[in-house]
Amino acid sequence: MSVVGVGIDLVELARVRRILSRRREQALSRFLSDEERAYVESRTDPVPHIAARIAAKEAVYKALQSLPGCRGVGWRNIEVWRDEYGKPSIVLNGLAAEAVAAHGPLEIHLSLTHSHVSAAAVAVLESRGGLRPPD
Repeated sequence: MSVVGVGIDLVELARVRRILSRRREQALSRFLSDEERAYVESRTDPVPHIAARIAAKEAVYKALQSLPGCRGVGWRNIEVWRDEYGKPSIVLNGLAAEAVAAHGPLEIHLSLTHSHVSAAAVAVLESRGGLRPPD
């Protein structure tokens, strides 16, 4: 096992609130999957949870940049899920899933946090058995 990529991101909650106040529907449909949106909208204050997901997606995107062909990965290619205990995990779709499958087996470790001011995420991309070269 070895670390292939690391990403980190920080999102200011005030910025997310401003974006939502101007273009809520557009922003939510751009940044979140239907499942993510259902989760954040179930929270009393969805903003910290939206910000944490944006930070997570950006951190994962940065970690994936160590793989060839990942520049085109989009917001909705990376989904943040929670297990029954609340531990966050990543589900990849589209180009992101294809890149990881082509260079796997890979695992993404994710950590999220938020305060009343900001949300942050760290993603670590780990190779399980050696990074395969591109075709």
